[in-house]
Amino acid sequence: MEHPPPTVQLPLAIRWNDAASFDSFHAAGNRQALAAVERLLTGSEGCVYLHGASGTGKSHLLQAASRCFGADGAPVAYVPLGQNLCLSPEVLHGLETLQLVALDDLGAVAGKPAWEEGVFHAFNRMRDTGTRVLLSASARPEAIGFQLPDLVSRLQWGLMERLSPMDDEQKLGALRHRARLRGLDLPLDVGRYLLRRQPRDTTSLFRLLEVLDRAALAEQRRLTIPFLRRVLGHG
Repeated sequence: MEHPPPTVQLPLAIRWNDAASFDSFHAAGNRQALAAVERLLTGSEGCVYLHGASGTGKSHLLQAASRCFGADGAPVAYVPLGQNLCLSPEVLHGLETLQLVALDDLGAVAGKPAWEEGVFHAFNRMRDTGTRVLLSASARPEAIGFQLPDLVSRLQWGLMERLSPMDDEQKLGALRHRARLRGLDLPLDVGRYLLRRQPRDTTSLFRLLEVLDRAALAEQRRLTIPFLRRVLGHG
């Protein structure tokens, strides 16, 4: 199993997605956002702000960037804000000493004065030291509901890119791409069957693909519609 890259030692509860890499990201209509993140890693951008609905791949890209940048030992931090609001904003202290910081789910701190100020000051320190910053939220800064106007203006400093949801054909392409990375052949008719009969959000579809991969490996079977019907209990 591939392990996460070295990160700053923060007391954070992080659910790391081991599948999050640039190779496994199916860009579809989000190639511009992917290119912006790649430019951030090369130093061509100082701050990139990704926004879009749930399931569009924001966390995937933030974790992929952290993994890629930290692969050679560069100090990085991936901080999922929504998972750690029970902690003090002081956990953000020291981020400015790192080379890359990815702050995920910024909307989680909206309406929480101590956290808004903590992110504001951390962002200022990181900008002063030249730390590359990758941010994600469901919407642009002015539409999230922050109470601190200065925080909104700071977050508007960087390049903003919107991630668009995938249509069914793009989801099918993403499923087949993820299957190929696993060494699986996912025929078109099988992929379309999954889209018709299962939850259509990409998170659920990718988790289901993991289940099918394990079942196919255990039984040494190809992915066919009859096999899926039996594994998924469709009769």
